[in-house]
Amino acid sequence: MTQSQALAILKTGANVFLTGEPGSGKTYAINEYVAYLRGRGIEPAITASTGIAATHIGGMTIHSWSGIGIKTTLSQHDLQKIASSQYITKRVRRANVLIIEEVSMLNPETLSMVDAVVRKITQHPEPFGGMQVVFSGDFFQLPPVVKKETEQSVQATLIEKSLARFAYDSSAWIGANPTVCYLTEQYRQDDRDFLGVLSAIRRNAFTIDHLHQIEARKTHSQAVPKNAPKLFTHNVDVDRINDEVLAKLPDEPRGFPMSAQGPDALVAALKKGCLSPETLLLKVGATVMFTKNSPKEGFVNGTLGVIREFDEEEGYPIVTVRNGRQITVEPMDWSVEENGTIRAQITQLPLRLAWAITVHKSQGMTLEKAVVDLSGVFEFGQGYVALSRIRRLSDLYILGWNERAFQVHPDIVAKDGAFRAQSVATVDTFTKMGREEIAAMHKQFIARCGGKSDGGTGFDKIREVHPNAYRPWDKEQDEKLKNLYTKGWSTGDLSKTFERKNGAIRSRLAKLGLLN
Repeated sequence: MTQSQALAILKTGANVFLTGEPGSGKTYAINEYVAYLRGRGIEPAITASTGIAATHIGGMTIHSWSGIGIKTTLSQHDLQKIASSQYITKRVRRANVLIIEEVSMLNPETLSMVDAVVRKITQHPEPFGGMQVVFSGDFFQLPPVVKKETEQSVQATLIEKSLARFAYDSSAWIGANPTVCYLTEQYRQDDRDFLGVLSAIRRNAFTIDHLHQIEARKTHSQAVPKNAPKLFTHNVDVDRINDEVLAKLPDEPRGFPMSAQGPDALVAALKKGCLSPETLLLKVGATVMFTKNSPKEGFVNGTLGVIREFDEEEGYPIVTVRNGRQITVEPMDWSVEENGTIRAQITQLPLRLAWAITVHKSQGMTLEKAVVDLSGVFEFGQGYVALSRIRRLSDLYILGWNERAFQVHPDIVAKDGAFRAQSVATVDTFTKMGREEIAAMHKQFIARCGGKSDGGTGFDKIREVHPNAYRPWDKEQDEKLKNLYTKGWSTGDLSKTFERKNGAIRSRLAKLGLLN
């Protein structure tokens, strides 16, 4: 399924599970849908399973949004207390669309608790109170953390514990019956051999031939590129390396403290999810990684660089990135918003030391190159997440691995086949529907949410034929465009693939120096 097909389905108001391999554009599709809703006066509830994922999308954790917090069980008393909170009640009742990013890291009990809270507050018996719910994520990536139960009485628990581990086993998921949108395009990797390795891991079909390709990239710590980040499975290794290398650089470090405003609980959640530290220590020569996206300034979450110097006026670091461009890095904000109002905000330089980072914190990033140590893998999917951060096998420098490094959860392999089949059936169903019928469904859903029928962008008619018309190009699309054009693809074929007008394709090719 393409991104435009998934967007068309999302716009009908159907409950959706948006999934696909790393680099398939899940977050991009979500951002496009959010922009579509906001353009029509509808503010979706944007949440994620973890603080890190929440900061990537400018939302809050589903735990905070629903009021369940750190609860692992929900009693009738708990439910009544949450439903009596005026603030939570107002927030839930106002939502027509609930988005949950990185749903793969939610356990089934948590999802069922959220469903119970929403139904209690809205007083509607339908799953999630009848609002549209959009699950997004990839179950092949890091699974939910299984916590050991403390000795508690199980009095009047509303949500029964089960042996199931994944969100799709939840009664709330089953009740919501989401339409599966499985994105199949690839915007990150363009190395066919490497894609074959990743695909084999994903199918639990990793063979000796695939291992030989990995072995060809094996190296030792003294022979790795100087500025490539190292991915480890444990925090202790990451902290040790970053502290050791920073200490070896000359001069005293410069400190950049984080500022914050808003309720303590929300600020704490933002800090926990922010990849930049509360106090950032930097020196000239330090390898750093950007922790936020700024297309205007020319960096994204995961862009690497080196501190060249510090600005004389403000003292901000000047970073030289891989293409030689110099960026003066100024503080940016991470915030929690509701209905366009900022409830809490932290401000820090969008940087972190990048000699090392954990696999967990790398999830969602695209890295230009990486040194990976998988000898400490302890969870299904950890190795897959680490490897899928990079674009090509030639960008990988692997220090070691253990027997679990290339394994994914066997239950997910079986479930993935069902998800793919459901997505194919969905495409077939929507293909048979007329454009007018689908457009009518879009209008009906906007009306149901109390939104404006016309987003007022002026591009709607054009985008019925060319869904990406007048949208900005990103680095991944440029790479894909160059690759396909050099393979001999015609402008017409490129127009269909990128869902843009022929003139836009030619203009971009000219800008990339491929056309006169």
